[in-house]
Amino acid sequence: MSKIVDNKVKSGVDLELKEKVVAINRVVKSNKGGRTFSFSAIVVVGNGNGIVGQGLGKAKEVQEAIIKGIDDAKKNLVKVPIMHGTIPHEQLSKFGAAKVLIKPAAHGAGVIAGGSMRAVLESAGITDVLAKSLGSANPHNVIKATIKALSTLREPIQVAKTRRIKLTKVFNG
Repeated sequence: MSKIVDNKVKSGVDLELKEKVVAINRVVKSNKGGRTFSFSAIVVVGNGNGIVGQGLGKAKEVQEAIIKGIDDAKKNLVKVPIMHGTIPHEQLSKFGAAKVLIKPAAHGAGVIAGGSMRAVLESAGITDVLAKSLGSANPHNVIKATIKALSTLREPIQVAKTRRIKLTKVFNG
């Protein structure tokens, strides 16, 4: 059973998560006896219904690095508020040198985003969104900035409660 605490999902045992490999990097280390190759893989997992996570795996083999990345991503899951296939409001977020801007879009617009941002947004289950990476193109930081932006989104019901406003229209998430 998974629990949600502060937008973070604890234990993803009962969730059916789909994984996407965003980037694989080959790393070469020069030794006295020659070169040794290893691989790092950035993986994004999500259930397509508001839960998404990212992970990094490093190993001597590509497949092993991907498996380690998936395990790491399952430990870093966050809950994302989704309303009618899009996000509730626009959000600007920064991680390192990467800066991302995500905006809600009209129904049928699709996911308009670059490579690593697209993987995160589609894994979260967002179908209509406008997104732009403004800073660095480093996939590590772009993914982390996107997840940070998604995790800081607030639902209209939460905002209404803090402002002590009574909503007349019911939103379906």
